[in-house]
Amino acid sequence: MENSSQIAVRFKEVFLNGKWIANTNYIDLLSSVSWKQATHKIGSLNTIAALTYHINYYLAGVLNVFEGGSLEIKDKYSFDLPPINSKEDWVNLLNGLNINAVKFADHIELMSDEKLNEKFVKTEYGTYRRNIEGIIEHSYYHLGQISLIKKMILQENNN
Repeated sequence: MENSSQIAVRFKEVFLNGKWIANTNYIDLLSSVSWKQATHKIGSLNTIAALTYHINYYLAGVLNVFEGGSLEIKDKYSFDLPPINSKEDWVNLLNGLNINAVKFADHIELMSDEKLNEKFVKTEYGTYRRNIEGIIEHSYYHLGQISLIKKMILQENNN
């Protein structure tokens, strides 16, 4: 099993500085997305902004537990994106994602093996390790969606 430092590296790869699995990460991929692209709707797909909010929602919720709070997030609210009506709104969402990703990675790095294997909030939620790994997997899933949606928007704009 991986220790906390190894898990933190995997987490950072998907959010902050990786290129290994997806050849990109959230910060790199989203840094070149305008607020209009982020809110552009393609068919029935979620927007890039909605997916970014969704991932940040889960990061913030689990981070709250890491910082001694309770688990207050609910799946049904995970796509309740506030309106993105300007570049400033989009930049604020991106900054929030970046701040939460850095804090999240810092918490992972400091976790002992004992903490990683402790129950996360409720027994049915598994361990801290399982939840962190779930966040990483979930994040790659949506990173792929964002990458494809971005390509579709760019292709649409070139036609």
